Amino acid sequence: MSSSQIKFGTDGWRGVIAEDYTFENVRLCSQGVAQYLLDTGKAKGGMVVGHDTRFASEHFAAAAAEVLAGNGIASFLVNKATPTPVISYAILARRAAGAINITASHNPPTDNGFKVRSEYAGAADPETLTEIEKHIKQAQAIK
Repeated sequence: MSSSQIKFGTDGWRGVIAEDYTFENVRLCSQGVAQYLLDTGKAKGGMVVGHDTRFASEHFAAAAAEVLAGNGIASFLVNKATPTPVISYAILARRAAGAINITASHNPPTDNGFKVRSEYAGAADPETLTEIEKHIKQAQAIK
Protein backbone atom coordinates (compact mmCIF):
# COMPACT_ATOMS: atom_id res chain seq x y z
CA MET A 1 0.00 0.00 0.00
CA SER A 2 1.34 3.39 -0.92
CA SER A 3 0.79 6.50 1.14
CA SER A 4 -1.77 7.66 -1.42
CA GLN A 5 -4.00 4.88 -0.08
CA ILE A 6 -3.66 5.95 3.56
CA LYS A 7 -6.89 7.83 4.15
CA PHE A 8 -8.05 8.88 7.58
CA GLY A 9 -11.73 8.45 8.35
CA THR A 10 -13.67 10.04 11.18
CA ASP A 11 -11.66 8.14 13.79
CA GLY A 12 -8.34 7.32 12.18
CA TRP A 13 -6.95 4.94 9.60
CA ARG A 14 -7.50 1.19 9.60
CA GLY A 15 -6.25 -1.69 7.54
CA VAL A 16 -5.71 -5.43 7.41
CA ILE A 17 -2.61 -6.40 9.38
CA ALA A 18 0.31 -7.40 7.11
CA GLU A 19 -1.56 -6.35 3.95
CA ASP A 20 -1.99 -2.59 4.21
CA TYR A 21 -1.44 -2.19 7.95
CA THR A 22 2.34 -2.57 8.01
CA PHE A 23 5.23 -1.16 10.00
CA GLU A 24 6.17 0.98 6.99
CA ASN A 25 2.71 2.55 6.86
CA VAL A 26 2.53 3.04 10.63
CA ARG A 27 5.90 4.83 10.42
CA LEU A 28 4.61 6.99 7.55
CA CYS A 29 1.52 7.92 9.57
CA SER A 30 3.70 8.68 12.58
CA GLN A 31 5.97 10.88 10.47
CA GLY A 32 2.90 12.73 9.22
CA VAL A 33 1.83 13.37 12.81
CA ALA A 34 5.34 14.43 13.82
CA GLN A 35 5.65 16.90 10.97
CA TYR A 36 2.20 18.31 11.72
CA LEU A 37 3.20 18.87 15.36
CA LEU A 38 6.48 20.51 14.37
CA ASP A 39 4.80 22.77 11.80
CA THR A 40 2.09 23.91 14.21
CA GLY A 41 4.38 24.43 17.20
CA LYS A 42 2.61 21.75 19.25
CA ALA A 43 5.52 19.31 19.46
CA LYS A 44 6.87 20.48 22.80
CA GLY A 45 3.99 18.88 24.70
CA GLY A 46 4.97 15.41 23.55
CA MET A 47 2.58 12.65 22.55
CA VAL A 48 1.05 9.77 24.43
CA VAL A 49 1.35 6.52 22.45
CA GLY A 50 -1.02 3.71 23.34
CA HIS A 51 -2.19 0.37 21.99
CA ASP A 52 -4.71 -2.41 22.45
CA THR A 53 -4.22 -6.19 22.66
CA ARG A 54 -4.37 -6.97 18.95
CA PHE A 55 -1.59 -8.86 17.21
CA ALA A 56 1.67 -6.86 17.35
CA SER A 57 -0.05 -3.68 18.57
CA GLU A 58 2.68 -3.10 21.16
CA HIS A 59 5.30 -3.31 18.39
CA PHE A 60 3.38 -0.92 16.13
CA ALA A 61 3.10 1.51 19.07
CA ALA A 62 6.85 1.26 19.70
CA ALA A 63 7.50 2.03 16.03
CA ALA A 64 5.28 5.12 16.28
CA ALA A 65 7.13 6.27 19.41
CA GLU A 66 10.49 5.77 17.67
CA VAL A 67 9.43 8.02 14.79
CA LEU A 68 8.29 10.73 17.19
CA ALA A 69 11.58 10.49 19.11
CA GLY A 70 13.51 10.64 15.85
CA ASN A 71 11.85 14.00 15.25
CA GLY A 72 12.76 15.27 18.72
CA ILE A 73 9.23 14.82 20.07
CA ALA A 74 8.85 13.23 23.50
CA SER A 75 6.65 10.18 23.50
CA PHE A 76 4.96 8.67 26.50
CA LEU A 77 4.61 5.02 25.47
CA VAL A 78 2.23 2.95 27.59
CA ASN A 79 3.75 -0.13 29.21
CA LYS A 80 0.73 -2.38 28.55
CA ALA A 81 -2.46 -2.49 26.53
CA THR A 82 -4.61 0.46 27.53
CA PRO A 83 -8.26 1.38 26.77
CA THR A 84 -8.81 4.48 24.65
CA PRO A 85 -10.44 6.48 27.49
CA VAL A 86 -7.27 5.99 29.56
CA ILE A 87 -5.21 7.33 26.65
CA SER A 88 -7.47 10.38 26.54
CA TYR A 89 -7.04 10.91 30.28
CA ALA A 90 -3.25 10.61 29.92
CA ILE A 91 -3.25 13.42 27.34
CA LEU A 92 -4.90 15.76 29.83
CA ALA A 93 -2.87 14.57 32.83
CA ARG A 94 0.44 15.06 30.98
CA ARG A 95 -0.72 18.18 29.15
CA ALA A 96 0.46 16.43 25.99
CA ALA A 97 -0.09 17.61 22.43
CA GLY A 98 -2.25 14.55 21.85
CA ALA A 99 -1.91 10.83 21.29
CA ILE A 100 -1.41 8.11 18.77
CA ASN A 101 -3.43 5.05 19.68
CA ILE A 102 -2.89 1.76 17.89
CA THR A 103 -6.33 0.14 17.87
CA ALA A 104 -9.07 -0.84 15.46
CA SER A 105 -11.78 -0.69 18.13
CA HIS A 106 -14.76 -2.84 17.18
CA ASN A 107 -13.40 -3.88 13.77
CA PRO A 108 -12.39 -7.49 12.95
CA PRO A 109 -9.31 -8.93 14.70
CA THR A 110 -7.52 -9.10 11.34
CA ASP A 111 -7.49 -5.28 11.27
CA ASN A 112 -5.57 -2.69 13.21
CA GLY A 113 -5.84 1.07 13.33
CA PHE A 114 -4.01 4.33 13.85
CA LYS A 115 -6.04 6.88 15.81
CA VAL A 116 -4.93 10.45 16.43
CA ARG A 117 -6.14 12.32 19.50
CA SER A 118 -5.75 16.07 19.93
CA GLU A 119 -4.67 18.06 22.97
CA TYR A 120 -8.29 18.23 24.18
CA ALA A 121 -8.25 14.37 24.30
CA GLY A 122 -10.87 13.85 21.60
CA ALA A 123 -10.50 12.62 18.05
CA ALA A 124 -8.46 14.93 15.84
CA ASP A 125 -10.67 17.16 13.70
CA PRO A 126 -10.97 16.64 9.93
CA GLU A 127 -8.73 19.64 9.14
CA THR A 128 -5.93 18.22 11.30
CA LEU A 129 -6.25 14.81 9.68
CA THR A 130 -6.12 16.39 6.21
CA GLU A 131 -2.87 18.14 7.16
CA ILE A 132 -1.43 14.90 8.52
CA GLU A 133 -2.33 13.13 5.26
CA LYS A 134 -0.46 15.83 3.31
CA HIS A 135 2.62 15.22 5.45
CA ILE A 136 2.31 11.46 4.89
CA LYS A 137 2.37 12.02 1.13
CA GLN A 138 5.43 14.26 1.49
CA ALA A 139 7.21 11.64 3.62
CA GLN A 140 6.48 8.99 0.99
CA ALA A 141 7.87 11.23 -1.76
CA ILE A 142 11.13 11.69 0.16
CA LYS A 143 11.45 7.99 0.88
